[in-house]
Amino acid sequence: MDLTRLEQIDETCWRIAPTDGMRVPGILCADAGLIRAMDDKVREQICNVARLPGIVDAAYAMPDAHWGYGFPIGGVAAFDPVQGGIVSAGGVGFDISCGVRTLLTGLDIEHLESVKRPLADQLARTIPAGLGSQGRVRLTHRELDAMLRGGARWAVEQGYGEPADLERIEENGCMAGADPDQVSKQAKERQLQEMGTLGSGNHYLEVQHVAEVYDPTIAACYGLAKGDVVVSIHCGSRGLGHQIGTDYLKAMLVAAPRHGLTLPDRELACAPLESSLGRAYLGAIRAGINCALANREILTHLAREAFERVLPAAHLDLLYDVSHNTCKEEEHMLDGRPRRLFVHRKGATRAFGPGHPALPESLRPGGQPVIIGGSMGTSSHILAGLGSARAFASACHGAGRSMSRHQATRRWQGREVVDDLAARGILIRSPSLRGVAEEAPGAYKDVDAVVDAAEAAGLAKKVARMVPLICIKG
Repeated sequence: MDLTRLEQIDETCWRIAPTDGMRVPGILCADAGLIRAMDDKVREQICNVARLPGIVDAAYAMPDAHWGYGFPIGGVAAFDPVQGGIVSAGGVGFDISCGVRTLLTGLDIEHLESVKRPLADQLARTIPAGLGSQGRVRLTHRELDAMLRGGARWAVEQGYGEPADLERIEENGCMAGADPDQVSKQAKERQLQEMGTLGSGNHYLEVQHVAEVYDPTIAACYGLAKGDVVVSIHCGSRGLGHQIGTDYLKAMLVAAPRHGLTLPDRELACAPLESSLGRAYLGAIRAGINCALANREILTHLAREAFERVLPAAHLDLLYDVSHNTCKEEEHMLDGRPRRLFVHRKGATRAFGPGHPALPESLRPGGQPVIIGGSMGTSSHILAGLGSARAFASACHGAGRSMSRHQATRRWQGREVVDDLAARGILIRSPSLRGVAEEAPGAYKDVDAVVDAAEAAGLAKKVARMVPLICIKG
């Protein structure tokens, strides 16, 4: 991206002045190196988001931003329903509530040395992964609707997970306002056999160890110490979420003229928040959020079973679960007063600060855990939210791609990646070598640089860095 087209506010804040119908400025939160590496399409998409009705403050891009569908991945924007604000399916994405959770094991790295390979094999047998993967949890239509209303709470009630998990999940494991009646029959059919599956793409279950602690006080609050073994799970709402996105993008595009909407990009198809279509979509994505929360809870149950068979001394306690493809109704201070806003975070993580009432009491002193995933051979990070007014208390969600999946497969072979990582002591288990090549570590930005920029921008504070030991890849 050409820096001369931006106004530099400080070392990690760059402004795009409103022009050509932009209602608010665009703000890029990144250092100069990350900005230069961003595709110019990110700038174009942020400007288009800034043209949408009812947007307030600014359209934001996180340090890991890259070209996406409608919104850039790493895009954040908030809309006021009183001012004609909209909800955009392109601003949430197709994998609704894709997110990541990290589990503490109570073990340190020495416990894994002699059992790493058996554990990798057991996890691969237990965790369904890959395109079209099916789980052992098969639902009737009535059970599916109950899951869409209940989220992780439903999963725990069915015996998948532990009651203590719920307070460590956003929305306490269940998104209010979910309406399964607004989810199409086709979307539901796609999900009947996919509960408790990772899926494909960048989804994974990874066993990691804490290699570095930056803030011992907050790390202790989170239950982390150097050398600890943790498990991170990254996945979303599977076929159901994708179908909801497909269905409502089409409906919003057709309905746009009726609502008086002139779209800067057809990928930004949207509907007024106060319209029947807008309300229907909110009901559907809330059901999609619950699907993702239930899915990660079932996967946690399966991971606990796998660990029990190989390392009975382990007990996987949930640190936190965050989503990064959502639209949520939240209260934020704007212009000196509290405002009810609908915050779109696409490839961005909520980052509430210390003391926030939405956090469990045990985590409030440190602020919300912000979990930043790496890519098989790269570090992952845990940060602490600062509740920054910038970007509506949001932070990055990962490294962000630096090249397309097609480019990655032209550059790397899956077997080459697996062998290279094995030589570094990282065991990969995946049903698809092509999928491994698509997600090669070199296809992503430097996650450490992204995290440093997020901290420098005041979005979140670094707490700990983890490195991978085992990766079950979708």
